[in-house]
Amino acid sequence: DLNECGLKPRPCKHRCMNTYGSYKCYCLNGYMLMPDGTCSNALSCLMANCQYGCDVLKGEVRCRCPSPGLQLGPDGRTCVDIDECATGRVICPRFRHCVNTFGSYICRCHQGFDLIYIGGKYQCHDIDECSLGHHQCGSFSHCYNTPGSYKCKCKEGYRDNGTNCILISIVVIEPPGPYHI
Repeated sequence: DLNECGLKPRPCKHRCMNTYGSYKCYCLNGYMLMPDGTCSNALSCLMANCQYGCDVLKGEVRCRCPSPGLQLGPDGRTCVDIDECATGRVICPRFRHCVNTFGSYICRCHQGFDLIYIGGKYQCHDIDECSLGHHQCGSFSHCYNTPGSYKCKCKEGYRDNGTNCILISIVVIEPPGPYHI
């Protein structure tokens, strides 16, 4: 019989017991034997079945979440999203609004603004719908750009809401002819 327990490298991580024609591995208290013969902490993340991993502190397994925008759920194993936008802790720069994402958030430009790299940083810049032709003003109206949008105003001699301008009918009333007394 060959004593496998005396071989280098040792076949077992913790304790080895030689048997006739083979050997058996054992683990120290607080550890469990894994299928590959290694010993794993009985309080390991594998046993805790954590969604994103864990920490073992003072012999206690605590599941953890990989982002400050996530918190441990009621089951103590899975992570749930924190809506940073709803908490009011997020203040986005000018012309941006908060959009929640899983584990975080982004500050997206308001509608009518584009994100452009200006002066060494990204800024939300107003889109000029009038000069780009991205407006619904009618052919008898003028387009005026406003921050994030535009307005239509009827040309002189036309009236309505600026989108569907119609010609104002001018009725000319001639004064009566000269009076003779």
